Amino acid sequence: MNEPANQQVVTDILSNHSPDAAMTEQQLREQMVTLALSMFERGYATGGAGNLSLKLPDGNFLATPTGSSFGRLVADRLSVVDIDGRHISGDRPSKEVAFHLAIYKNRQECNAIVHLHSTYLTALSCLQGLDPDNAIAAFTPYYVMRVGKLPVVPYLRPGDPRIAEELGKLAKDSRAYLLANHGPVVTGSDFVDAVDNAEELEETAKLALLLEDKAIRYLTDLEIEDLKGRGK
Repeated sequence: MNEPANQQVVTDILSNHSPDAAMTEQQLREQMVTLALSMFERGYATGGAGNLSLKLPDGNFLATPTGSSFGRLVADRLSVVDIDGRHISGDRPSKEVAFHLAIYKNRQECNAIVHLHSTYLTALSCLQGLDPDNAIAAFTPYYVMRVGKLPVVPYLRPGDPRIAEELGKLAKDSRAYLLANHGPVVTGSDFVDAVDNAEELEETAKLALLLEDKAIRYLTDLEIEDLKGRGK
């Protein structure tokens, strides 16, 4: 795959990234556009699928507009909504912003959310017999450190308000969720963290599907416990 045209911009964002650094709303808008384009160019999103959000300094939320492509976002046209979903400014937000807000309400440490229809996680979401408590048993350290577990939300049509209800219930105890026959929803302490977590999760799903006919060595409970609380 060709190197993304905005690779240097992405590199600059990551090299200058600090979880404690205060960013202005304009910087957060530009960060969302840049990293969304990076995900689009690397095949994590296609067409108008998926949506993104992050918490703004004033307590409102920046989100991708309805039907927008990760590859064609415009910083000044991104949607702004409040915690109750009221549209404040920008283009009309995605209907799925409701489930983003349900997660923010129930997971205080969440400051950004990435929802993808990425290839391997969406393929995984279509399989029968997934463990509803954890669709991917732990077999790599970084899956444990970045995601931990992946509970499954039973199939509901896109936009169904029950998705928000289900994610609200799961949010307190999980950092990522798999919508059956739909795709992943991944949280982060900030937008860069959410993107990194989503990419790690997609790679884990890819490995899981590649290894599904093999005898996988899963991490033991003791090994998983040892990884909890360690840096990413």
